[in-house]
Amino acid sequence: MSTILYLTQIQFDFGAIATLPAECERVGIRRPMVVTDAGVKAAGVLQTALDQLAGWPVSIFSDTPSNPTERAVLTAKAAYIAGECDGLIAVGGGSAIDLAKGLAIVATHEGPLTRYATIEGGSPLITPHAAPLIAVPTTAGTGSEVARGAIIIVEDGRKLGFHSWNLMPKAAICDPELTVGLPSALTAATGMDAIAHCMETFMAPAFNPPADGIALDGLERAWHHIERATRDGQDREARLNMMSASMQGAMAFQKGLGAVHSLSHSLGGINPKLHHGTLNAMFLPAVIRFNAEAESMRKDCRLDRMARVMGLPSGELIPQAIRDMNARLGLASGLEQLGVQRDWFDQIIKGALADHCHKTNPRTPSADDYRALLAESM
Repeated sequence: MSTILYLTQIQFDFGAIATLPAECERVGIRRPMVVTDAGVKAAGVLQTALDQLAGWPVSIFSDTPSNPTERAVLTAKAAYIAGECDGLIAVGGGSAIDLAKGLAIVATHEGPLTRYATIEGGSPLITPHAAPLIAVPTTAGTGSEVARGAIIIVEDGRKLGFHSWNLMPKAAICDPELTVGLPSALTAATGMDAIAHCMETFMAPAFNPPADGIALDGLERAWHHIERATRDGQDREARLNMMSASMQGAMAFQKGLGAVHSLSHSLGGINPKLHHGTLNAMFLPAVIRFNAEAESMRKDCRLDRMARVMGLPSGELIPQAIRDMNARLGLASGLEQLGVQRDWFDQIIKGALADHCHKTNPRTPSADDYRALLAESM
């Protein structure tokens, strides 16, 4: 049975950050903690958000790592308690928003964070008492501002997913103006993350027609605007469409993702310095080729439907089109260029097989299949 929920109230427009005080009032946050990272702070985007809250008692946690960790979540918890905070505002990319979701759990629930991980059976333990969260994305990639999940590296080194409708942000403030200064390399990597979300969830086998429609439209927007946004960060139309595509990918992936994310989650846990969106871009061609066998059995081949919105004659051309796009965006040509070693394969495969995205791929990979996908992506 499919469960289809769309719950987050979204403010979407240039200048939408001005709605932050009203959204805090609506949600019932009076003493917020703002969760962000050093880059957002240095770029002045944090100050833009704080300017909207002049006179409010605000606590700030700005030490979010590039891949959020349980240790950072616990450090933020201490500051949350010291500030007598009653809610969270995440200002940043997926890392800051995911860290805030982890904090929403540990600030209001007993026991270690790992207890609430999806693969540990912890999702039902996350209650409505989770701290309320408002998400203000500053990148166009993860779409975590409208998603029910977070990815966090726990103390034992695993990169685990935490999923609950109680972690959905109570509000998402999507202001494309906040992404205008995003560096081109980060624009490209986060943009490919959004493309991966739209493509993988569209291929996932679950029945969810609304998610399919949202994902397909998001793919069309991202595919035709990512180069413009990367080349010219001041292109407001491109920035708006990339932020929409990012949001749409995450609205849709409640349906499920697949082997691209199984592999990137696992590899990102082994080397947290690797950017999640870049890894997705590296794995997409091989996984789409692998999925082609399952797609050919459908009456309506999903690859061909994606190809149409991408402006390609057939689905067979998608893997090479993605490789060509990666090259035009200045991304790596493969995992080897990112420093990935073949002797990591066993550990990557072990993590991928245990990942929550593994079983929602349209064709379930074996350990040997994952090994072949890794080799093809090198």
